[in-house]
Amino acid sequence: MNDSQIALLERYRTLNRNALKGQIVFAGSSLMEQFPIERFAAQDTLPFAVYNRGISGILTQELFEHIDVCILDLAPQKLFINIGTNDFNVAETTVEMLTERYARILDVVKERLPACRLYMMAYYPVNAAMAPEAAQQRMKIRTNHKLRLANAALARLAEEKGACFLNVNAPIIDEQGNMKAEYCIDGIHMREEGYRALYPLLRPYLVE
Repeated sequence: MNDSQIALLERYRTLNRNALKGQIVFAGSSLMEQFPIERFAAQDTLPFAVYNRGISGILTQELFEHIDVCILDLAPQKLFINIGTNDFNVAETTVEMLTERYARILDVVKERLPACRLYMMAYYPVNAAMAPEAAQQRMKIRTNHKLRLANAALARLAEEKGACFLNVNAPIIDEQGNMKAEYCIDGIHMREEGYRALYPLLRPYLVE
């Protein structure tokens, strides 16, 4: 992990000391860290606390290594995860390799927090046309085709592990299957408006 990731991890460690147990946790990489879910929940006056423990740039293995700070220390009643897309920045990473790493995270949560309800969020699509030139090579690896294959594998993994595979992507996808240009920042990440567009589909799972 780099210095900024380590600093954020330590900030979370400090925040966890005063956080309420048994609430809702969002964990994952940048697509989760940049989700203003804590603010959305507060504006929505939901009757529970929502904690975002996303860390930009982390890999599935790194979330596994820091699972205490990002998940377990908060003992959530519900956990929403979006992790793994950064693994695809390495061309050699296969969908099978990713699901094996993902399964390790789920197994630890199920063992340590057996009452926690698990929600595996579908990976958001990318929009290669919106990516800067410096990122074009990465977009050849992290394609919507690979993300669709990964989502199908995660849906099977969710069924195997007793989790809920949660796809709320419909409002942010264009007719070609890309992330809508108006919501896309750099080919991969999403503006707040995109998160607001999908929040109504996510909300029922927060309150059920």
